[in-house]
Parts: sequence; C-alpha cells; structure tokens
Amino acid sequence: MIKKLVKYVGEYKKYAILTPLFTLAEVVVDMFIPTFMASLVDKGVNAGNMDHIIKMGWLMVLMAVLGLLTGILSGRFGAIAASGFAKNLRFAEFKNIQTFSFSNIDRFSTASLVTRLTTDVQNIMMAFMMMMRMLVRAPFSMIIAMVFCFRISPRLSLIFLGGVALLIVAIAVIMTLALKYFRQTFPKYDDLNASIQENVNGIRVVKAFVREDYETEKVKKASGNIYKLFIKAEGITTFQMPIMQFVVYACILLVSWFGAHHIISNTLTTGELMSLLTYCMNILMSIMMVGMVFVMISMSAAAAGRVCEVLDEKSDLSNPESPVYEVKDGSISFEDVVFSYHKGSEKPVLQHVSLEIPSGATIGIIGGTGSAKSTLVSMISRLYDVDEGSVKVGGVDVRDYDIETLRNMVSVVLQNNVLFSGTILENLRWGDKDATLEQVKAACDQACASEFIEKMPDKYDTKIEQGGTNVSGGQKQRLCIARALLKHPKVLILDDSTSAVDTATEANIRKAFAENIPDTTKIIIAQRISSVQHADKIIVLDDGRIDGFDSHENLLKNNEIYREVYESQQRGSGDFDENGGED
Repeated sequence: MIKKLVKYVGEYKKYAILTPLFTLAEVVVDMFIPTFMASLVDKGVNAGNMDHIIKMGWLMVLMAVLGLLTGILSGRFGAIAASGFAKNLRFAEFKNIQTFSFSNIDRFSTASLVTRLTTDVQNIMMAFMMMMRMLVRAPFSMIIAMVFCFRISPRLSLIFLGGVALLIVAIAVIMTLALKYFRQTFPKYDDLNASIQENVNGIRVVKAFVREDYETEKVKKASGNIYKLFIKAEGITTFQMPIMQFVVYACILLVSWFGAHHIISNTLTTGELMSLLTYCMNILMSIMMVGMVFVMISMSAAAAGRVCEVLDEKSDLSNPESPVYEVKDGSISFEDVVFSYHKGSEKPVLQHVSLEIPSGATIGIIGGTGSAKSTLVSMISRLYDVDEGSVKVGGVDVRDYDIETLRNMVSVVLQNNVLFSGTILENLRWGDKDATLEQVKAACDQACASEFIEKMPDKYDTKIEQGGTNVSGGQKQRLCIARALLKHPKVLILDDSTSAVDTATEANIRKAFAENIPDTTKIIIAQRISSVQHADKIIVLDDGRIDGFDSHENLLKNNEIYREVYESQQRGSGDFDENGGED
C-alpha cells in the first residue's frame, strides 16, 4: 500500500528528499549545543575564563541560527512535498472515478467518494508530513543524543535506555488498542457526509415539509457516532502523555540523583551533568514525537486503505483491443438481452429483450415505475454491459466501439437533469465545446429554450447556480435537450425529459425534431401516452419484459395494458402506475 501511494509524490520527489536531509542537519546542529554549553560551564564559568565563555557563546549562537535556518527549510520543503503529494493523490482518485461505470459507482456512495477525496487524503498528507520530519528527526535525535550520553557517562546512560524501552512498549500497546477505533471512524464520516449532502440538495423539500428538526437530529446522530469513536480512541491515546511524563521525570530525577554522587566523587563535572540532562530531554522528547507520529499513522492507515480501494477499482467497462471509431447510423438492435445490477440475482432486471429499431425512427417507451425503462436505454450508450445477449448500434455490438465515440453519437437526456455552475452558454457547450453562438441558438430553438433565454437580462451569459436551482424544472429540461442536440447524435434518448414541460411546448419540440433531425433515431421515455402516441412505434415494458411493440393504433387494439392506461389517462383518472403495468 505504501509503495502504491509513494509514487504519487511524483514531481515533488526532490522536496521529499530535501526535507529529511535538512531535518537531519537540524538535529546534528542542535546536538552540539549541549556539548558547547557543558564546555562553557566547566572551562569558562568554573575556571573564570572569559575568552572561553565568549567563544562558546558565539558557537552556541551560530548553532542556534543554523538550526533555525535548517528547520525553516525543512518545514518549507516538507509542506511543498506533502501538499503536492495530496494534490496528485486527489487528482489520481478523481481521474479514476471518471472512468467508472455506473456499476462501479454503485459500489461506493457519493458521500463516501467525497470523504475519500477530502478527509482521507488530508489525513494521509498530515501523516506523510510527519513521517518526513518527525519520523526522521526523532530517531536520529535519539541516536545522536544517546551517543553523546555514552561518551559522557555510560552508566548514567543506561537509565535512558531503560526509559526508552519502557516507552516503546507503552506506545506499542496504546497504538494497537487505538487503531481499531480509528478504523471504525472513517466509514462514519461517510454517513455524516451523506446526511449533510442529502439535506443541502433537498433543502427546499426539507423546508416545505418543515423537517428541519428531523434532519438536524439525523446529522446530530451521525456526528455523535464519530464523536463516540474518537472519544474511545483518544481516551486510549491520552494514556500516552502521562506515561511519557512519568518516564521523563523519573529519568531526570534518577540522572540528577546519581549524577550528583558522580560530581561529589569527581567522576563527572557540573557541565557534563547539565548536558546529560539536556540529552535526556532530547531522547525522551524524541520518543514522544514517535508516539505522536504513530497516532497519526494509525489514523491515516485506515484512510490510506480507503483511498487505495478507489485507486485500485477498475472500470467494468473498457475499450476492446481494436475499437470501432465510427457509428454508421442510428439503427438499434437488442438480441435476447438479459441484465441484472447484481450478478447472481434470482430475477434479472431485463429478461430476454429482443427488438429492432431502424435508423431515424421515433420510438416511445411506456411502463410503470420499476419496469426497467431507464435500464433498457442505458444499454444503448453502454452505461452498463449486458449479462447475456447483445446490443448493437449501427450494426455493431456496443462492446466493440470506442466508448467515447459511442457516447458522443448516443446522446442521453437523463431523467434527473443536471446543470452545472456557470453560464447558460457554458452549460450548453458541454454538448459541443467548439459550438458557435449561432449553433447554440439553433439547438435552443429546437428545444424551445430560446423563448425564455432571450427574456433573461444576460441571455446566454446568465449565470446558472449549482444544480440549476435558479431555473424552473421545465426550463432545465429544455436546456438539457438543447445541450444533447449540440452533439449532433445518431441516437437521441429522452428519459422522461419533458415531464415538466407543458403539452404545447412538448408538441413544438416533437415537431422540431421531425423537421430538423429526421435521420436521428429518437427514443422517448414517458409516463403520458400523449407524449409518445405520435411515435412510429411504442414499447410497452412490464417488469423487465416487452409486453408490446407496435404503433399507437395497434397497441390500442391488441395490448390490454396499453389500452387500460390510455383510457384512464383520457378520463384523467390515473397514470400508468395506477392502471395497468403492475402485477
């Protein structure tokens, strides 16, 4: 896992190498100060030698300045390396997410992916920073200090060794116990993000139904779960500091006690005892630093595993070795298609679907909720792959196409229309980034969007809020249709994309399609039969099976489900889900 993550240091490798080097230089410089201080006391103060005092004083000032400079450079280079590493890691995650099929995305929740891109990467970045600095500084500081200690007094240095051994055992036990709680914490962040995201996206519904208290309680509960786990983890790690302080003070007292005896017996000088105590503090503080690093590593280990799951996830959909880069026409063929969202499901979502759609035809799809209308058209643009059978566009199996080529030629206006923050023009150019303003206006004319765009103060430069919250549902649908038309597709799929549009506007859109894109295959999913009755043929879906595929007139004569729905809608007493189409 570490090997996998380290490669994302990338172009910041130079800074990642310089950081520990300058940290090591800082340690070496700092370690000389206690030695100079001991010399200043023994050979300067005690001997009354002012020249030696001045000489040692300037050397200590020089070491302090060098320590400051190396520390600043180490911190700066470490910040650059850690921030760059986090940037590359986030980008790699996001880039891989963009390759995911719908089934890949289904394995992760949106909230979980957001957490893995933000909180998890932040924890990894902090651990990386501490590893470059503290995990280098602490061991080297401890080793060098120990060498100086043994040079001064091997016997007294054994006290430090005992303290170090005790602290290592204590830290190992504490980290082992705390790690299991840290690992449980991060999935709880997903739950918290999900609650907040759901609330913000549906804030109008929340306020309309006066459910603020209920939503607040949900977030409180999710936040409380994180709090409880952190309290348990931190409750264990809090033992680390008192244990360390006990060992530190015990070592200082023991060194002071035995050191005083050595001074009386003239086997140790006052300056040497002072330097021993300073090195003692360095050694034990280094152990404390290592403890802090291991706390951070414990937290980031769980985060790193979650990030690697995203990086390791491979798209279920991939290009063949020799992909087809041209879609000849908009003809569509389903050949005994079987599909399930979850492999091994007892009942497939689509069950042995076979049909032929000629290029340029207008096809309607009618069916109750859960009858697999959206799933059926998802096969055409290869958002999912079939389990059995095949789907062909332009006479070629969709699995043989270059995915980008296929999706550029199969334009889908999804049931949940999405607009992004930016201007209307910027949103429309998602269909064709090089489209001229005239081409954009032509597409908007066909989608009957021009009429409301021209009334806006800034027209095509009008700002769209995130999610398109400052336009109505019908306006949003028409903008999404115009965006799809700009792709000049061979197949245009409207997945219940005119549900918020009045019947007169819908008729105008249908007329524009017939006049301007006669060679484009048009597939229209709808709940209202009036939206599809003018289609060349209409598919009646019932529980993942094709119950009928014929013209409006023939279905009225021969299909019981279709006839019941039509009659109920004519009477104004119901829709598909209330009359027919359900067992």
